[in-house]
Amino acid sequence: MIEGTTAPMAMPLPVVEGPVLPDPSHLAPHRIRRCTFRRLIRVEPRGERRFDVECLYPDRRLPIPLGDLDAATPICNACTASHVFRPDED
Repeated sequence: MIEGTTAPMAMPLPVVEGPVLPDPSHLAPHRIRRCTFRRLIRVEPRGERRFDVECLYPDRRLPIPLGDLDAATPICNACTASHVFRPDED
């Protein structure tokens, strides 16, 4: 090392706090998986949009009512039947 010069020194990076998570009230609702056996029925009580959901698995003859879209979402997303979801959902 040459006299009168100092060796390069690493400077500490600023401390970054953890990621700031968005307010949950501004997040999109959990999405229902797209299924080939689901039937949505549009219901409009007093001008608001609402859908009732029916499951037509396995033979598409006898619909099983699952309730409104909010009630059906966890049921449909937990379904383990093979080949019922669209290929882009698997």
